[in-house]
Amino acid sequence: MMFWVHLLVVLVFIFIGARKGGIAIGFAGGAGVLALGLLGAPVAVSTHKPEGDVSYLPLDVIAIIMAVIVAIAAMQVAGGMDALVDLAERILRKNPKHLSFLAPVVTYVLTLMAGTGHTAFSMMPVITEVAKENDIRPSRPLSIAVVSSQIAITASPISAAVVFLSSTLEKKGIDYLQILAVSIPTTFVACMLTAGIMLAWDKMRHQTQLSTLPEYQQRKAAGLVAPTGREEGRVITWAGKRSVAIFLLGLLAVMAYSTAISDKVGLITNPPITRDAAIIAIMLTIGTAIVLTCGVEPGKILSSSVFKSGMSAAICVLGVAWLGTTFVKAHEPAIKEYAGNIISNQPWTLAIVLFVAASLLYSQAATTKALIPTALAIGVSPAAALASFAAVSALFVLPTYPTLLAAVEIDDTGSTKIGKYIFNHPFFIPGLVAIALSVAFAFLLTALMF
Repeated sequence: MMFWVHLLVVLVFIFIGARKGGIAIGFAGGAGVLALGLLGAPVAVSTHKPEGDVSYLPLDVIAIIMAVIVAIAAMQVAGGMDALVDLAERILRKNPKHLSFLAPVVTYVLTLMAGTGHTAFSMMPVITEVAKENDIRPSRPLSIAVVSSQIAITASPISAAVVFLSSTLEKKGIDYLQILAVSIPTTFVACMLTAGIMLAWDKMRHQTQLSTLPEYQQRKAAGLVAPTGREEGRVITWAGKRSVAIFLLGLLAVMAYSTAISDKVGLITNPPITRDAAIIAIMLTIGTAIVLTCGVEPGKILSSSVFKSGMSAAICVLGVAWLGTTFVKAHEPAIKEYAGNIISNQPWTLAIVLFVAASLLYSQAATTKALIPTALAIGVSPAAALASFAAVSALFVLPTYPTLLAAVEIDDTGSTKIGKYIFNHPFFIPGLVAIALSVAFAFLLTALMF
């Protein structure tokens, strides 16, 4: 009986947070933990993970998110994001006919490098502009670009979700490099195939040209569509380019150190610092180097858009991951009894569980932290957990995620809009196809590797 009461509490507080959006999701998660505690669920009071316990405060994940975000925010203030956006814009404008493929490539690579999908915000105006200039409906390149930015989190070497998964699976014989060897090719190929599938579908229905969209013509006649043209106010400085170079060197340092301490490579048998701690330290070092060499005023970092959105994401993970792990730990025996046989005998069903959970938890890291340890505990093989990992990117199901809402707001042509039946929006089908393909490819690849 208490299982269903506690589950209702979790769903109610997630719904409350989702209705308000943004950082409110994290607030509601913390309030939900309080409610669970008052209703008898054991709530962790330690920030350290006891052996076998999954309901501790998720401050390790939060620390990684914060360190990565401050490094990216420093790069943004130095002008690095402008330099990256300018480069991406040149690529898109030189190849407008391939916008539906290049847009997701750009957002995928940015997320892969940065460890956060919020970098997609900077590309959405560019994608919309290029689409309008070339008579392309912005909804398709925008939708697959947003989906790619979310799925790429599961392939980023410095994302909190990947780092937590690797720390969990390393105990089961699958290390950090093997995770990346599976997640990077499978998710990238899946996103590109999805772009091709959706473009072919649009062509079959004759829905690729913007000029044939009645709502666009009405908006244009009413003066609601902004004129197109390359942004002239963007200034690319050497400090900005230098900050990008520093960030990339830091990313390479993370991967090099992780490779060196890997059991499979064995260059450093007794590492002086763990990988998680190394990521945090290297990211903070990147921030230091950018501040010292690129003329960045530290105070401006706190007011940057990347810092604000990133810290909001950290609070969301804190509240929601704590709520999810508290519920799971309180009812782990019941979950093992009812779900253990199904998931262990049909491991692909774990992807469905992760998909549904991610659509409610709004965080790849929170979903990974809440469910992967339990899945392993009830008998799911480490290879199956890795193969199902991309499903934690199902943040597009409900049309309330920030990057999704931003894409709808930025597209003034009316081609990207949310239907009145909640799920009928342009992000749902591409996201579903991309995750299904990612999981399918990952199961095939892990079957060959392990």
